[in-house]
Amino acid sequence: MKFKIGLIWRIVIAIGLAVGLGLVIPKISEGFADWFVSLAATFNMIFGGFLNFIVPLIIIAFIAPGIAKLGKGSGRLLGLATAFAYLSTIVAGILAFFAATTFLPGFIGKISEGSVAEKGRAAAEAFFEIEMTPLMGVMSALLLAFVLGIGMASIDSKSMLNVLDEFNVLIEKVISFVIIPLLPFHIFGIFLNMTYTGEVAKVLSVFALVFVMIIVLHFVMLTIQYTIAGTLSKRNPFFLMKTMAPAYFTALGTQSSAATIPVTLSQARKTGASDKVTDFTIPLFATIHLSGSTITLVSCSIGVMLMNGVPIVFSDYLPFIFMLGVTMIAAPGVPGGAVMAAVGLLGTMLGFDEAMIALMIALYMAQDSFGTAANVTGDGALAIIVDKFTKKDDIDTAKTNQD
Repeated sequence: MKFKIGLIWRIVIAIGLAVGLGLVIPKISEGFADWFVSLAATFNMIFGGFLNFIVPLIIIAFIAPGIAKLGKGSGRLLGLATAFAYLSTIVAGILAFFAATTFLPGFIGKISEGSVAEKGRAAAEAFFEIEMTPLMGVMSALLLAFVLGIGMASIDSKSMLNVLDEFNVLIEKVISFVIIPLLPFHIFGIFLNMTYTGEVAKVLSVFALVFVMIIVLHFVMLTIQYTIAGTLSKRNPFFLMKTMAPAYFTALGTQSSAATIPVTLSQARKTGASDKVTDFTIPLFATIHLSGSTITLVSCSIGVMLMNGVPIVFSDYLPFIFMLGVTMIAAPGVPGGAVMAAVGLLGTMLGFDEAMIALMIALYMAQDSFGTAANVTGDGALAIIVDKFTKKDDIDTAKTNQD
């Protein structure tokens, strides 16, 4: 039997090795330490450049087919499901924003006086630079994805959708077999550099704080969702949450909303929502409802911004939350797919540089399975809510379109 180490544990090992080597090597040889850290910085430069290059392709490959497939739904039922999913995602993001800006600044105040790379030793530089210019900007990719997606849906283009579906598979392979396997090495380089500059202890303490806050917010959001669902269906919200518990724990193991669909669907049927509504909405919500992931992304991004002394204003940050709900539609069905889809927005809308994005990815990956679990558990609540606002004719139309 072949033993396989999961991505989260690979990242934990990478961080541990980076911290250990970053503390030990300078004591052995300062010259070798400079060379070794610069070598890691060179790898990070190459990986970061490739990641920036691939981001617009990720957006087109996953958002365009996702929008096109949404257009094949049942009209009113599809509209209701999409609206509730988007609203839930936005509310989750706003909740996370106010929680993070309320609780985190007091703990990260000392770090926010300057960027991580500006303290202690000077941050290492790469041996050389390679320019990897993306084919287009992130916003251009988003616009193109919308044009293609809406256009394919309006003319019912099967041939173009097939091409983009294959492009989707190709990009997912790049993520699964290139980006994800190399990601621990990238995070190793970032944490090695932070240890070298003397900031890693503070950063790791922030990691622990943000992790705990995110888990609490997930359960707060689930309580809100199931309180609304329970009120509408006249059922005990905590009984409904207990019914969906198997989906939560399955998602913790799979780290994929799509892989958890069979369990989510089975448990959602036990909540009292009609089978036809759950059959239609649960697979849909697996790709468009990301309240748990949004809480994680917002909380992590604010933590990284505070660590780097970046000012945070709600009116400036709100568009980022709105765009997250759109950008993560049909996010890759691989661990960390949501953060990969959001990398472009972090750079263009929040001004994240490569080091900040690497910190963001590390923070997100550390609890990716918990965000996915919150997503799929919330799907059950949304199915109940949609069921209460759905007419029988809409259900029959949806079933016909699915068949």
